[in-house]
Amino acid sequence: MAKLLYITANPKTENESFSLSVGRAFLNAYKQQNPQDEVVELDLYQTDIPHIDQDVFSGWGKLQQGHAFDQLSAEEKQKVSRINQLTDQFIEADKYVFVTPMWNFSFPPKMKAYIDTICMAGKTFKYTENGPVGLLTDKKAVHIQARGGIYSEGPMKDMEFGDRYLKTVLSFIGITNVQSIIVEGMAQFPNEAESIKEKAIKQAEEVAKNF
Repeated sequence: MAKLLYITANPKTENESFSLSVGRAFLNAYKQQNPQDEVVELDLYQTDIPHIDQDVFSGWGKLQQGHAFDQLSAEEKQKVSRINQLTDQFIEADKYVFVTPMWNFSFPPKMKAYIDTICMAGKTFKYTENGPVGLLTDKKAVHIQARGGIYSEGPMKDMEFGDRYLKTVLSFIGITNVQSIIVEGMAQFPNEAESIKEKAIKQAEEVAKNF
């Protein structure tokens, strides 16, 4: 039995969102194909994700200096503990599905804050004399991203930083088996929006069967 972590970063409802509706189609197909697997849904807009701020750096610094956890301030304890929980939850999963819209050439800030909690030296990667090495080498991921324009090819291709960035981060922590399901062009071609979504749903269902 495998554990799949389904991570969404979109404040809209599934009915309002192209990425979330395609993501749900993927998840339904996956569950049908893998009824024995555990699926954990993580809605980042309904999740406490601490930013890496002064409290976090201060708490980490005290722990590195040998201070007991009880010696941290209340804010330091809360934030450091929550980051550890999110990191451990990520490590415990075998497969990941990330679902995001494109916002300003990337993805919502909630996703960046979450990424900051899963890139942890000693847990998801380590430093060696030959440079950093990812530790999560036996896992795989899918990224479902919706884009209003066309960014997979043409003049806007070099302005896409969401899917490329996520793949870079995942590769850094050892996850190199990453597939992308892109839903794009709905704002640029509004008359084709529904057909674009349906095509992406079919692709998602096919990918899910072998994920």
